[in-house]
Amino acid sequence: MNTEHFGRHRRKIMPAVLPAHPGELADFDTLSAYAFDKATALNRHVLGYGALAESEWAARGLAAPDLDTIRTYRLQRIRQQLARCDLSAAILCDPLNVRYATDTTNMQVWSAHNAVRYTFVALEGPVVAFDFHNCEHLGAHNPLIDETRHGVPWFYFEAGPHSAERAQKWADELADLVRLHGGGNNRIAIDKCRREGIAALAAHGLSIHDGEEVMELARTIKCPDEILAMRRSIASCEAAMGEMEAALRPGMTEWDLWSLLHAGNIRRGGEWIETHLLASGPRTNPWFQEASARVIEAGDLVAFDTDLVGPYGMCCDISRTWLCGDGVPTNEQRSLYQMAVEQIEANISMLAPGRSFHELSHNAASLPDDYLANRYSVLFHGVGLCDEYPAVPYPADWDSGGYDGMLEPGMVVCVESYVGRHGGHEGVKLEEQLLITETGYERLSSYPFDERLLGRAV
Repeated sequence: MNTEHFGRHRRKIMPAVLPAHPGELADFDTLSAYAFDKATALNRHVLGYGALAESEWAARGLAAPDLDTIRTYRLQRIRQQLARCDLSAAILCDPLNVRYATDTTNMQVWSAHNAVRYTFVALEGPVVAFDFHNCEHLGAHNPLIDETRHGVPWFYFEAGPHSAERAQKWADELADLVRLHGGGNNRIAIDKCRREGIAALAAHGLSIHDGEEVMELARTIKCPDEILAMRRSIASCEAAMGEMEAALRPGMTEWDLWSLLHAGNIRRGGEWIETHLLASGPRTNPWFQEASARVIEAGDLVAFDTDLVGPYGMCCDISRTWLCGDGVPTNEQRSLYQMAVEQIEANISMLAPGRSFHELSHNAASLPDDYLANRYSVLFHGVGLCDEYPAVPYPADWDSGGYDGMLEPGMVVCVESYVGRHGGHEGVKLEEQLLITETGYERLSSYPFDERLLGRAV
C-alpha cells in the first residue's frame, strides 16, 4: 500500500491571507505545514473569480452558488447510483468525474491523457483522492475529501517498461481500500481504465462494472446551486461572445476571432474550450471545420460552437452564426438562418418533464430532404460539466444510435440546429441551453440572434 499519503490538513484560512512564516530555522515538519497552508490559501478555488466576473454577475443579479451544498449533493448522487447498482465503491479516473466527486482541478486537459489523478469513492466509507506529485494542497478546500495520497502513474510516459508492475501497485492499493471499506461487497465501478489496470483489479477478486453509467446518471440531475453556478458560467461565456462579435471585422482570421473567446473565458476564471469549431464563409458548409488561418471576408457567415468549460467547471454549449461586415445578408443567408431559428424554437417548445427521448427524436422539427445529408449528429443532448447524457439523434439515426429515456426536472439540455444544403455554399449553426423545470423549461442562454439574418434590421 502506498503510505506516502498527505493526510488531512483542515486548518481554516481566510482567502489570500497568508500564514506567517515560521522562520528560516524552523524544522522540516513546521516548514511543510506552513507551505501547505500558504498553498491552500492561494488555491484558485479559494481565491474566487475576481473583479471582472463578479461585477458582471452582480450587474445581472446572479447569486453565488453554495459550493459546500454542491459538493455534498454530488457525493450523494454518486452514492445513490452505487447503491442502485449494488456496488461498494467507484474508482474515478476521468478528470470530469474526479471534479464532480471532489471539486478539485489539476492540469485537467493533461490529466485526460495522463491518468495520474483518480479518486476512490466508497458507498459507505471515505473519499480518497489520488493526485499528482506534491499537489496535496489542491483538495484542502473540500472537507468531504477524507484523505489525499500520491497517485501511482503507470502510463508509459512516466512508467516506461515498468508500466505493468506499476499498474499492479495501483491496483493493490485500491483493492486494499475496497477490502477495508466495501463491507464484503467486491462489486465496484470504474469509469476509464486501460486493460492492464482492469486485469490487475480483477486478480484481487473484484467484479468490475461500468463506471461511466454510474457517473453519467449521477451527473444528469442538477441541484439548484449547480444551476446558479451554470447561470454564472453562461453569463461569462456570453460576455466573451459579446467581445467576439464587437471585434468581428473583415480582414481578421478565424483564429483571431476564436482567440477572443478563449481569452474572455480565461479572464473570467473559466477553464478550457472542448473543441475548435469556428468557421466562416464556404467553410461553414459542411459543418465541423476547425478554426483556421482563413481571412474572414465582408458578407461571410461566421458560425461557431462555444463548447466552453467556464467558471465553476460548468459547460456552456451555445452556438451562434453572425454576418461579417456592415452589409445586407443575401436571401439565401436569411433563408438558412430563419430555417435554423424555426427548428430551434419548435424543438424547444417540446421540452417538458416526462417527455421521452424517442418522442423528442421522432416528433422534432426536422429539415427538408436536401438539407438532411448535412444534419447535425443530435437534435438534443444533456450538458453539465461537459456534454453529457442523454444524446437524442434524428429519427434516421435512431436505430443505429438512439436509446430511450425520459426528461426529468433538473436536467439541462441543449437544442441543436445546423442548416446547410447538401452541396451548398454556406451553413448556419445555432444552439440553445435550457433547464428542464417541474412544469416545462427555462432558457438559460440568452445571447441574441443576429437581427440582420432574421430580417429585422438593415
